[in-house]
Amino acid sequence: MTTWITVCDTCKRDDWNAASGAPTDGETLAALVEAAAADTAVRTRRVSCLMGCAHGCNVAVQARGKLNYTLGRFEATPEAAEGIVAYAAKHADSSNGQVPYREWPTAIKGHFVTRHPPLPDDQ
Repeated sequence: MTTWITVCDTCKRDDWNAASGAPTDGETLAALVEAAAADTAVRTRRVSCLMGCAHGCNVAVQARGKLNYTLGRFEATPEAAEGIVAYAAKHADSSNGQVPYREWPTAIKGHFVTRHPPLPDDQ
């Protein structure tokens, strides 16, 4: 199963200045995540809102048949992007999406917002 990192590219941290013409924090984080994931089996995509504005910047780590997670409160830094991708790679390697805490990259600790169970199989 492919693990996807879905990045909200419209996330804006409180100190983002629209008048500056700079990319949103979400756009910056998305570009960093895409670069960090370039040579991995993890796939990335951008969406224009994960509805977690109070927790921006937000990403979702998802795979069919596995636990799925929303993570937030990231700054758009290379360290955050590398941690997100490293966690997603461990998610991909797990059978059910659960990654033991001791294996979590430091950059993602304290950033979990929600966990979603896999959808049931259609009967």
